Amino acid sequence: MALVVRSDLVTWQKLNVAAFLTSGFGTALPEVIGEPYLDGDNREYPPMLTMPVRVFGGDAESLARGFDRALTRGLLVSVYTDDMFATMNDADNRAAVARVPTSELPIAGFAAVGDRKRVDKAFDRLKPHE
Repeated sequence: MALVVRSDLVTWQKLNVAAFLTSGFGTALPEVIGEPYLDGDNREYPPMLTMPVRVFGGDAESLARGFDRALTRGLLVSVYTDDMFATMNDADNRAAVARVPTSELPIAGFAAVGDRKRVDKAFDRLKPHE
């Protein structure tokens, strides 16, 4: 699993994008979610992803290239667009994405999960986020 966030975003936007991008994979691929966590007092915490998430950064052009490569490689992809920063709920988020053709999406970030080789190929020119 890997995600990329556009480098010119402010910090709160980058963190928001990263949180949203990984949130849907557990329902689409239940096998990526582990067991609940228990602390020493037996307090339970929700399960999380079973794998590390590599986080990359890049400019709009490199995100568009990676997004296209992820789609053409058949990876499961989640997307966060610039228009979603102005919305306050899931229905408006989905409507913002639905209004724009795939090739014209103003991508703030995207995530992909799948075979490591295909993920690596999609993210091959992106740099680790600093």
